[in-house]
Amino acid sequence: MSLPEEVMSPSQAEEIVSRLKFDADGLIPAIVQDASTRQVLTVAYMSRETVKLSLTRGETWFWSRSRQEIWHKGETSGNTQKVVEMHLDCDGDALLVLVHPSGPACHTGAQSCFHQRLFSAVPVEERPFGRFPETVDRLVKTIKDRRKHRPEGSYTSYLFTQGRDKILKKIGEESAETIIAAKNRSRTELTAESADLFYHLLVLLANEEVEFEEVLGELDRRSGKGPATPPEPK
Repeated sequence: MSLPEEVMSPSQAEEIVSRLKFDADGLIPAIVQDASTRQVLTVAYMSRETVKLSLTRGETWFWSRSRQEIWHKGETSGNTQKVVEMHLDCDGDALLVLVHPSGPACHTGAQSCFHQRLFSAVPVEERPFGRFPETVDRLVKTIKDRRKHRPEGSYTSYLFTQGRDKILKKIGEESAETIIAAKNRSRTELTAESADLFYHLLVLLANEEVEFEEVLGELDRRSGKGPATPPEPK
């Protein structure tokens, strides 16, 4: 596998590394998290060299304590992790690395290394609320898969086959039904209709090849948490 292009200069990376507190073995723990879903993917260790590689090459590199060597995540599997952000904890001795994964993080093929539930205070089937990042990410991936493969009998496939006008018609219908549910002051009805509206909006975004993260980015900018975007000329 060829190395990714340099995205940060060595001097910039060196300045960041100088702020980190490494343990007696010259390592620092790194919690790797999906930048989109905030799902924790894995916990690994980085050396000074692998921190610099991750920063300059833009993909995760770690230190293998068992093999005592540097390894590039995805070097053999192709499941690389593009570094989006890197955060340092308050004590300076642990890293949080936000990434866009190109495949499963776990060597077992699971999306996350933390896929073995040991305890849950509330059984999954009894949870009253969904988990926003995970739920949306799973739904978006399913919608994109339906758009690509168009399995028979799938309502989502039907919408994509019918095209933009059909999708827009459904959004109009679901918007009206959501308004009616709110006017009726029915919590159950409003929840169901809002879910229908949100689902059809995600279908529209997929049809128009607009990533949901772009919408989140726009919301961040509006709340002052993202990079400013100059207004479009009128």
